Parts: sequence; structure tokens; C-alpha cells
Amino acid sequence: MKHLPASHLLISATFLTMVSLSSSAEDSPQVAYDTQVLVSGLAHPWGMDILPDGRFLVTEREGRLRIAESDGTLHEQPVAGLPEVWVEGQAGLFEVKLAPDYAESGQIYWTYACGTANNSSTCLARGELTESDDGSMSLHQVEELFRSSPGRTGSAHYGGRFVFMPDDTIILGLGDGFDYREQAQKPENHIGSVVRMQLDGSVPDDNPFIGLSQADPYTYSYGHRNVQGIVYDPRMDRLYTNEHGPRGGDELNIMRPGANYGWPLITSGVDYNYARITPYTELPGMTAPILEWTPSIAPSGMTQYQGDAFRAWRGDIFVSALAKKKVQRVRVAGTRISQQEDLFTELDKRIRYVYTGNDGLLYLLTDHEDGAVIRVTPREMNDDQ
Repeated sequence: MKHLPASHLLISATFLTMVSLSSSAEDSPQVAYDTQVLVSGLAHPWGMDILPDGRFLVTEREGRLRIAESDGTLHEQPVAGLPEVWVEGQAGLFEVKLAPDYAESGQIYWTYACGTANNSSTCLARGELTESDDGSMSLHQVEELFRSSPGRTGSAHYGGRFVFMPDDTIILGLGDGFDYREQAQKPENHIGSVVRMQLDGSVPDDNPFIGLSQADPYTYSYGHRNVQGIVYDPRMDRLYTNEHGPRGGDELNIMRPGANYGWPLITSGVDYNYARITPYTELPGMTAPILEWTPSIAPSGMTQYQGDAFRAWRGDIFVSALAKKKVQRVRVAGTRISQQEDLFTELDKRIRYVYTGNDGLLYLLTDHEDGAVIRVTPREMNDDQ
């Protein structure tokens, strides 16, 4: 067995769609881009990362981890060695990321629904990704690092997005299980929480609820419905999450350790049957979002752009959306939203994830049975095509 090699990232074109988009806000940057279907034939892709040699790691919600070459060629066989994934409804395989020390360890981390229909949780695991001489990929020394507690019935609202922090910790967003929303106000469990752990899954000794007898030591914040995007802004030393609301009330939040984000006691959304959840959009001691979307856009992923390819977008937050079939570009000035822009609506696709590659390009995952990885590249404004 050998670790996947590191080399310069190369990506080749397969199909090209030309798009020029002007901003909806007067002071928004004028950016033209091209979109390219790079990898196709993916069953509801959910998360992705790019290996040092340019190959793609992509999760399919149905429980498969796939490898695609830098030219978009999809390996027929999925990566072997994943632990059992419970797949039903929204339950399945979620996020995947290379370990911060991947070059040395060969490890990757991933999240997934684990357990059974009557007792399921969100799990985080890691393992060593290896390649055999025949080109097949497999995972070895797999460890389950975290399992949310308590387990619950149903197959909705698992969260599953996570981020590596500069202090060698992991921040993982979870969901309320749909039928357990009142539990999101109880920091003693993981339902409707964001949790923080060391890279080995242990509890950091500076977590905000350490020493409080009725709080779970993993809890970082609580009062969430279904955290679907999470990014760290290194320039501001700030953590953002987005949260999928019910019928409206989707949120963009600035995270603070120990904070209560209010669900279900404060929200701008209503239930799917239009019943009122609460009369309150703010209450003392609860943290309101810096941005909310009503009607719902169905946020599903998030990245903060820090590359060079789209310099006018540097520092902006990009939120992928399922229901509205777009990516929302958001510019934050302090704690105020200074710009918003709808992007990639011309694709007419449910977008599960938006990702920034080390090449400075944006990548989109489309949430369909025949889903795809779409690459976004800049186009010169004077291009006549």
C-alpha cells in the first residue's frame, strides 16, 4: 500500500457553458465566469475535497466515497473500508476532508449517519487513505471519533458539516432531528448543537461548558435547527454557520462559544403546515442571526472565498441553496451585510455544496440522482464569447 502522491493540481475541461453575470447590487463587483461540468454520474453528492495530486474525493449521500481523476473520469469502484452508513431520507454519507497533516498521515475525516432507524446519530470518523498497485483506494485504521447523543428515530436533520480550526480542534454542526426541536434548548445533549473536539475526538479542556454539571462537555453552542454550512474566517478570527430553517427563517450566524442561537424559541420561519412556531424573533440571552432568508432558500453548504482567481470576491461568503437553485454571495462588513448577489441560477440545479479549491477556483455539487461536480472559472470581461 502507498499514500496518494502529492503533485501540482491539474484539471482538464470536459464541457463548457459560457455565462456572464452582472451584480444585482449597485456597488457589487462585476464578475464574469464560465461553468464546466467536470465530474458527472454522482448520486446525490454531498461533500468533497481535492487531493494534492488533483484527484477529487466526493461523498454520495447513498453511502459511497468516490474518486475522480483530475480530468473528471470517475473511478468505477468506490473507496473500500468505510464503516456502515445508515441511509434513508436525509441520512447518509456527508462531509469529507483531508486531515490537516494529510501529507504526513494520509488520513481523511468524514461524517455520516450511523446507527439504525430507531437509534441513529451523526458520527465523525477518520482513517488512512491508501492506494493499491492496481489503482484501487481503501481506508485503513478507521476510528469512530464522535457519535452524537442521544440517538433518535427518524431520518432528518443530521447537520454533518465540520471545519478544522487553527488550534487543532474540529467544530461540527449538528441538527435537531426534526421531531426533537425542544431538545435544542438543552446543552446537556447534542441535539441542535454545535460541538467542538480535538483531532482525536477527545474533549478540549477549554470548551465553554466544561465544569457545568448539566451541560455536555462537547457542546460549543446550542439552539440550532439544522446546521448545513460552517466556515472559519482566518482574517477576522471568526466562525460562521448557516442554518436551514423551516418554511423561512434560514440563518447566517456568527458563532460565539457558549451562545444560545434560539431555536425553536426565536425564528422568522413557520412550520411546513404554516402553523406559527413562536411569536418571537429575538429574546434576551439569545443570539439572533446576522442574516435570515424568508422565504427559505434551503442553505446547504458554505465557503469563504480566499483565492486569487476571483479577486473581486475575496473574503465573501458563498452559501449554496437547494430550493432556490443558486449560490448566494454575501459580503459582511463588521457584523452587517453590505452586499448580496444570486449566482449560478442559470444552471437550474439544486446546489448541495460550494467549495473553494487550492487552485482558487469555485466548485459546486448538484443534488440530483445524476449529480455533478461543476467547476467555476473566471472569464475576462472583454471576452466576446
